[in-house]
Amino acid sequence: MTTTSPTVSELIAQERRLTLPRFSYDDAFALGSLLVELARERNAPVAIDIRRGAQQLFHAALPGSSADNDAWIDRKRKVVERYGESSYLVGTRFRAKGTTFEESSRLDPDTYAAHGGSFPIAVEGAGVIGTVTVSGLPQAEDHAMVVEALERFASTPGV
Repeated sequence: MTTTSPTVSELIAQERRLTLPRFSYDDAFALGSLLVELARERNAPVAIDIRRGAQQLFHAALPGSSADNDAWIDRKRKVVERYGESSYLVGTRFRAKGTTFEESSRLDPDTYAAHGGSFPIAVEGAGVIGTVTVSGLPQAEDHAMVVEALERFASTPGV
């Protein structure tokens, strides 16, 4: 999968477009299963995590992933929880200003990583209620896989 680096405005548009009407436990399982399916089709060595608030609703680790991917998931997820935006958007905003998240955020890079792959789960009328995160590919590909899965999920009848 080859991806180009999206702009700040493109990333913002993705988040607006991917606001969901609702998000249940069953939805978390369906979205997670879709991500597993995409990853298997591509032989992607990823770990996948879906949370609503502090509760982990879905986790999967595919062949080739490791505990390092879980650590990356935690760090990217914490960026989404703090900023309410995708980890890729946060990192891209810093790069657009000619700096990096690590240099300018004043946050501990052992706790926070503004690298692509963690996306806010936003629900109409409620705002950001959780996160969906993929780790194991280059950051643009982690992000693109999450966006592709959310786009497919959002277009499913009944969602």
